[in-house]
Amino acid sequence: MAAPSMAAALAASLPAAPVAAAPAAPTYQAIPASMSKVIDIEADIALNVVQLDALVVTKIIKHAREAPSTTAHGLLLGLDLDGVLEVSNSFPLPHHSGDEAEKGSKTIARHQASMLRSLKEVQADDSVVGFYQATTLGAFFNQTLLETQAIHQDKLRHGGIVIVHDLSQTAKGNASFRAFRLTPAFFDAYKRSNFSTASLISHRLTFSSILEEVPLKIRTNPLLSSFLGRLAESDNSAPESTGGGASALEPTFSVLDLGTAGLTRNLEQIVESVEAYRTEEGNLSYLSRQIARERAKADAYVAKRKEENQARIAQGLAPLPEEDVARLFKIPPEPSRLESLLLLGQIDAYGKSLEGTASTGLVKMYGAKAGSGEKE
Repeated sequence: MAAPSMAAALAASLPAAPVAAAPAAPTYQAIPASMSKVIDIEADIALNVVQLDALVVTKIIKHAREAPSTTAHGLLLGLDLDGVLEVSNSFPLPHHSGDEAEKGSKTIARHQASMLRSLKEVQADDSVVGFYQATTLGAFFNQTLLETQAIHQDKLRHGGIVIVHDLSQTAKGNASFRAFRLTPAFFDAYKRSNFSTASLISHRLTFSSILEEVPLKIRTNPLLSSFLGRLAESDNSAPESTGGGASALEPTFSVLDLGTAGLTRNLEQIVESVEAYRTEEGNLSYLSRQIARERAKADAYVAKRKEENQARIAQGLAPLPEEDVARLFKIPPEPSRLESLLLLGQIDAYGKSLEGTASTGLVKMYGAKAGSGEKE
């Protein structure tokens, strides 16, 4: 057997090299709640514009078309960055009415939590930035919308927004999307739950100052823009026998519609809103008269007790103790005028919708008359 070499003997006599320890996994410490607002710089930047992705537009239109009536509503997901609220995704929420309203709220909460959890698992946007609501004829003033927006405005960083989609305009070929949020004056009155006459005057609230509109723009990626442009272009390369020169989109004759089909429904909505407003004002007047009668009784009782005490003091007798007027007379609180404001907002929205429809139809009717060659 051959003797080991000198190099092998020296290598065997040297100590073994130390094994490098595996680097420890980095640990992250959660930001204290007291410092979250200091570190969150984006929260100090005011929200200037809402950027709606084209995918969200198509999903809202599809949901509004398939849902019954104007019950389509859902959540908006995205991110606010440098004053721009980018809405990149959305999903619908189930609708329940009537006796199922209480059970439906729990179902909606479970559905919302499940959807957000699923989106987080696939690393999609799961930050709620607002909600959307479908409406018709531009009338979207209702307490449910205001309450939902108030909750979002109180919980979300930039308050969140509500996207209103008008079905009547979309049916005419004009996709209508508008972004709103509550004004600071209305939000302050809502948190105080005070919509009395004095509160409306102090906050300078009218139906037009409940919501403020935020500029909205729709973003489409270059590939989608190219595809839509290709659809609208005429195909000149196709042979004439197969209809060469025609667009890939089917021809539409909506421009020939005089636009008078929805006038009757619009007028009916205005009449119903005016009747509802008159009924609400009648109820408020009745309650105001009842409050005035109770206050008159209380004032008369206090004046009579003062006269009796003055007479007893003049006779050298001890005055009668003062009693709690609020306990003796049940004076009801002043009723809320929020419902009246919302009804006025609905009447205004229906009126503006009627104005736009009637003016466009009138121009088309004059154009049709001129085209037919009729003379007055």
